[in-house]
Amino acid sequence: MRLEFAKPASFIRAHSAWFIGALIVLAAALPLLVSDYWVDVCVFWGINVLLGLSLNIIVGEVGLFNMGHMAFFAIGAYTTAILSERFGVNLWLLIPVSGLAAAGAGYVLTGPIIHLRGDYLLMVTIGLNEMIRISLINNPFALTGGPNGLIVMDQFRIFGHVIQSPADFYYLVWAAIALLLFCLGRLQRSRVGRAWNYVREDPIAAEATGINTRWAKVLAFTLGAGIAGATGTIFAAKMMVISPDSFTFMESVILFCIVILGGMGSIPGVILASGAMLVLPELLRNFAQYRMLLFGLAMVVMMIFRPQGLWPSRRWTTRLKEGDGE
Repeated sequence: MRLEFAKPASFIRAHSAWFIGALIVLAAALPLLVSDYWVDVCVFWGINVLLGLSLNIIVGEVGLFNMGHMAFFAIGAYTTAILSERFGVNLWLLIPVSGLAAAGAGYVLTGPIIHLRGDYLLMVTIGLNEMIRISLINNPFALTGGPNGLIVMDQFRIFGHVIQSPADFYYLVWAAIALLLFCLGRLQRSRVGRAWNYVREDPIAAEATGINTRWAKVLAFTLGAGIAGATGTIFAAKMMVISPDSFTFMESVILFCIVILGGMGSIPGVILASGAMLVLPELLRNFAQYRMLLFGLAMVVMMIFRPQGLWPSRRWTTRLKEGDGE
């Protein structure tokens, strides 16, 4: 029995340092090269990347189906709006506060259902998403504003500078992505990350090796929900108005497609797929009557001819060769 790491064959992987350096320079200069419209598109691309990476922990790393991820995003955004407007809490402080609120909700809501698998878990998470959305519409305790939502008047400030232009939010969002990429990269290589992958591949075998599979699943759900909730603070500050219409089941479906299209467990794949799901429809706006048809056709072709995703995650592979010992 021999363990081998999948060999990188692409030019990008062979010259990763130069490639990453060029991407950083291009990303930093982008607001100077394109219009505010395209900078705004890249801001929402970045928000989708943050959400996709948070869902990738649950779906890609642990292999749990979750079609209700927007519920935790909504909890974070509404926590920001309520605490900011009614109690004057600073938005920078609300990033961890909203993350903790969404993580707590993730722990409470998913704890009783974490033993479910496959389609059953998928259906329950759909129900959770709708439960949260309908609760927001019903305006419990007159906190959520009902169908009209809430207005967020406060803004992020750095040394007196108010973050409000598309370029300001662009740098804020992509700086958050860089920080999250660093943390997730280390997490994937940690004992927790390896335990998640073992649970994804074979929960029974993982349990037999001493891994507490329930703890691993709950941790993934809680962490993913927390990141989504923290992202809700940035979204609320950017939009300045939030309503239940921003957190529909269809948005959860799009997030799920991002993880599958990019490649389960693949961080670069999530970034590419988020761009494909958001930027390509904008590029096809001149073909308004056909753009969604063309986009849907591209998705079908992609799933048929490259089901492993745009940028498959590197996997440990096991091969039993002739002549090897048992």
